[in-house]
Amino acid sequence: MSDGSQVTFPPLMWGEEAPDGAFDHAVMRATLGCDAGLISYKLGAAEMEAALVFAPEVPLSKAIAMLPLCGVGFQNALGALAPPEVAVHLDWWGGIRVNGARCGKFRAMASGTEPTTVPDWLVVGFTLPLIPASEDTGLTPDETALFAEGCAEVSPPTLLESWSRHTLNWLNRWEDEGSASLHSEWRGLAEGIGEETENQSLTGTFLGVDEEFGMLLRDTETTHLIPLTTVLEDPS
Repeated sequence: MSDGSQVTFPPLMWGEEAPDGAFDHAVMRATLGCDAGLISYKLGAAEMEAALVFAPEVPLSKAIAMLPLCGVGFQNALGALAPPEVAVHLDWWGGIRVNGARCGKFRAMASGTEPTTVPDWLVVGFTLPLIPASEDTGLTPDETALFAEGCAEVSPPTLLESWSRHTLNWLNRWEDEGSASLHSEWRGLAEGIGEETENQSLTGTFLGVDEEFGMLLRDTETTHLIPLTTVLEDPS
């Protein structure tokens, strides 16, 4: 168990506390050429943030799997630390859901947005609210915070450490086995499959994802494939 002053990461990963935002810090360090495996983090009283730097060796269309991979690592980590009745799910865009309500999200940025190009770097990070922004939670029933969902005993430093270990485990599996096991695990955690969904001005039924986690969206005429790379933030 960590006390917050010392966070321990698995081999090939190391941490840096971010003075401001963890994601922006990781992007800055990646842009300057830091090695892969850096975890930037900021553990506040009301919110925790963390971001991981990757150095992909495959085109962005395949490397973007690191977004759902980090999400699965997070779900596994929180699932192991939270009470058993707490349900943790993920949405296609990177959102985290705890007991059905939105509770933070993942985001991703790469050195470029061309799907066929191997990026110099890729950063995936998350923000997780720990306490509600307002005491009147009835005003935002679809939004929650970790400690409001029976997880007050979950220590943010411990969750951060656990996320790093579970994410590294999934990264090793992805490199050794390909995307099949990750695909299967993610699908079991995915929010909204089989439901009406809107994406990029298209509306239809969210059927699932292809092998590169692109959204399959079925309308009355055809099934559209929306690449996961469309959720990347612009690095410029």
